[in-house]
Amino acid sequence: MSSFVFSSESVTEGHPDKIADQVSDAVLDAVMKDDPEGRVACETFVTTGLCLVGGEITTSTYVDIPALVRGVIKSIGYTDASYGFDYETCAVITTIDRQSPDIAMGVNTHGAGDQGMMFGYATRDTEEMMPLPIVLAHKLTHRLSEVRKSGTLDYLRPDGKSQVSVRYENGVAKAVETIVVSTQHDPNATQKEITEDIKREVIAHAIPKQLMSADCRVFVNPTGRFVIGGPQGDAGLTGRKIIVDTYGGWVAHGGGAFSGKDPTKVDRSAAYAARWVAKNVVAAGLAKECLIQLAYAIGVAEPVSIFVDTKGTSKLSNEELETRIRKTFDLTPWGIIQALELRRPIYRETASYGHFGRTGDGFTWEKTNRVEQLA
Repeated sequence: MSSFVFSSESVTEGHPDKIADQVSDAVLDAVMKDDPEGRVACETFVTTGLCLVGGEITTSTYVDIPALVRGVIKSIGYTDASYGFDYETCAVITTIDRQSPDIAMGVNTHGAGDQGMMFGYATRDTEEMMPLPIVLAHKLTHRLSEVRKSGTLDYLRPDGKSQVSVRYENGVAKAVETIVVSTQHDPNATQKEITEDIKREVIAHAIPKQLMSADCRVFVNPTGRFVIGGPQGDAGLTGRKIIVDTYGGWVAHGGGAFSGKDPTKVDRSAAYAARWVAKNVVAAGLAKECLIQLAYAIGVAEPVSIFVDTKGTSKLSNEELETRIRKTFDLTPWGIIQALELRRPIYRETASYGHFGRTGDGFTWEKTNRVEQLA
């Protein structure tokens, strides 16, 4: 019997890297709201008392970036100067240029905004059609933020992480073997109190009891203390949590991050399209799991390659599936943008708790609306 343990992690919206992602996507949303044709490549860096926003933006609208940044930081929960980072006292520095005309030349003809390869994946293993470890890791961090914001655990602070290890036997998830939850907290909270509260209010709500192994190990704040966190404890940078954003390391990841990039950047739009394709293949019953790779050349509209791998779970050959995919989906940047309605202010919501396996009007790449054509 083949047996292995696989782990995935997630982070809360108050993690410094995720603060950066949300700021970058908030800037993108502000541009998309008034100028859907705007070009945005926005990067953010946060550290103690500082938020630096830079990149290339070409737009006909005006964005008050300092006010926007402070609003994002406030909504996340950094509202107290004692946290070492808060929306009122942090410095906000901006350094923005226009998009390079050399890049614009390729995009203006509806070509890809850059070269690169992007991956999408879907599996029947969970209702979300996502790998189980990353689904559970996201549930933990989402619940961690819920109990903080609701006041259920009022000593919690915004920074936090989770990790879930799942045992598989013959490719089937059997049990959760290890859970790690680290959460920033008020200095007056004790380790015993935090551990008991997290087990009761977070883990018990996020992880189904039937999935827990009899001897499941649970680690809560393993060092025993997590008071200094957020940008004071660690610098944060846009695009540094790409495995959290996608499939938890279960499958390959392309070369680029998502946040802060408008949909002409195939790093983002083609990764969404690849997930859309893979999910429709699985939903159509053509495979139990499906991995898609798309590759592009800058200024060229059609993907230079499409790779399909169903891990032996399809009765059809990968070549036949590729043929059906090419007939069913327009995978040019322009085609993806139109089909998935990507020129809208939908992006900040994607910047926490993963870009895939989500519900809501903005997550158009989660729709299984091409099942009949594929089948």
